[in-house]
Amino acid sequence: MSTIDLSERIRPSGETLAWVALVLTTEFLLVAGYLVGLNVQVRDWTLFVVPFVWINVGAWAIVRTTPAPATTRNRRIAAVVAGGYFLLLAYFGGLVGPGTGGTVTSLGVELWDLPPGWSPAILYNGSVLTLALLPYKVIGYLALAYLVYATALDASNALVGGVLGLFSCVSCSFPIIAGVATGIVGSGGALAALATGSSYVLSTGVFVLTVGLLYWRPTIGSLLGRRRRA
Repeated sequence: MSTIDLSERIRPSGETLAWVALVLTTEFLLVAGYLVGLNVQVRDWTLFVVPFVWINVGAWAIVRTTPAPATTRNRRIAAVVAGGYFLLLAYFGGLVGPGTGGTVTSLGVELWDLPPGWSPAILYNGSVLTLALLPYKVIGYLALAYLVYATALDASNALVGGVLGLFSCVSCSFPIIAGVATGIVGSGGALAALATGSSYVLSTGVFVLTVGLLYWRPTIGSLLGRRRRA
């Protein structure tokens, strides 16, 4: 990830603003269609806002992040670290969990029972593994894993520690800690959060903070380095 001026990383271009307007309009139409089509009475608007915060922030971070050039070996190491990080997020974030141990399995796709962003959700219940793949969390966690990949490459000249190096990055650990603290463990937890309406709001704040810290980490580090040298 190249280090550039902070203002350049924040200032959107005209093309970016046009894409933002298009995306927000599309999301508004999806929510309006869901509410009108199913005659839904809204009790908590965060149910409709939170998923798109994850999707939009995650997509923005992926598009705006360019990993630093690195050797094939370092790219592979960074990919392994990022993949392991995604699996940790998937488990503690409730996307993946242990199976029920029974012999009965089920696979379903939720299209209309959940709001846009929560659906289409893929739900699987097996003897070894359970899945609750919610679009907004899958996209959000993929974005975090990609930022961790870019972070690892950015420090590829001193890429050490694997998992230990990952957890030495405090911002990288935020979502995992939040998953434990809010009790979202196991595949059922993500859907339970939809009903309780508290833990997923907290995890959203942690997600946005983590994306910001990882995305602006090179710029902030460069600014701090200049101040030290000055």
